[in-house]
Amino acid sequence: MSKLGKRQNQAWLFLAPAIIVLGLFLFIPSIISFCYSFTDFNMLAPSSAAFVGITNYLKLFKDPIFMKSLKNIVQFVAFVLPIQVGTALGLALIVNKKRPFNMFYKVAFFAPVVVSLAVTSILWMYILNPSQGILNSLLAKVGISAQPFLNSPKQAMFAIIFLSAWQACGNQMIIFLAGLQNIPKSLYEAADLDGAGKWSTFKNITVPLLKPTTVLILTTTFIDAFKMMTQAMIMTQGGPLNSTMTPLYYIYRTGFTDRQLGYASAMSVVYGLGIILFTIVQRKVTHADDGSGQ
Repeated sequence: MSKLGKRQNQAWLFLAPAIIVLGLFLFIPSIISFCYSFTDFNMLAPSSAAFVGITNYLKLFKDPIFMKSLKNIVQFVAFVLPIQVGTALGLALIVNKKRPFNMFYKVAFFAPVVVSLAVTSILWMYILNPSQGILNSLLAKVGISAQPFLNSPKQAMFAIIFLSAWQACGNQMIIFLAGLQNIPKSLYEAADLDGAGKWSTFKNITVPLLKPTTVLILTTTFIDAFKMMTQAMIMTQGGPLNSTMTPLYYIYRTGFTDRQLGYASAMSVVYGLGIILFTIVQRKVTHADDGSGQ
């Protein structure tokens, strides 16, 4: 066997564990789910499952709760993406400067990330409690009447958006900080000698050189936002009036609470393909595939 052949075999050997794990927990379940989507499979009566063709797919597009969940998740992504990424960039710019207690700020900003999202959701349920919550107590001190927050169809989703952005922005902050520290200091020194102001320096040096990092963060945050489920499950159970119902939570509830695995599988297929399509469009818009990162 040639030297190249040996190296290829070694490469496949190193890839084998990852391929096996992906096959067992991603590819095979995806294929099974796709097959189930054409049946009326019910977990309470698996032996009576029958082929129903595209009936499940036709049904879900007439399902008002599923369509409402799609609208909700689009709203969630549209708001949480700029808020979370913008906050992360702002925090990264703050901790990138040398100042006293800088390490404390880094730890404080990153701390929410290491707390379980389930624990964070429960904590914020107490903070947003309409009658005994800390936030309404603070609002009362400045003359603002108590707000319903999670009990209001108009406010519940925005409360979850704020919580989600606050909880996760520390992770993006660290990535932005790494990108900022990779920008050569000589460029800032040259800009300072030329008399460039802070905004001009940020616009013409920081933003262009931070673009690859920004594209990475936008892509990962975009995908993660579409997977939002824990907050809605714990804080509102999809309510009130399905105002915080998300596709993943509805799929979970349909498959494991209502036991309608065939219908849940059809929703999973459609939603998965939708995320892939949205991700491709997002990468094209941000020119993530141009190879230069500029």
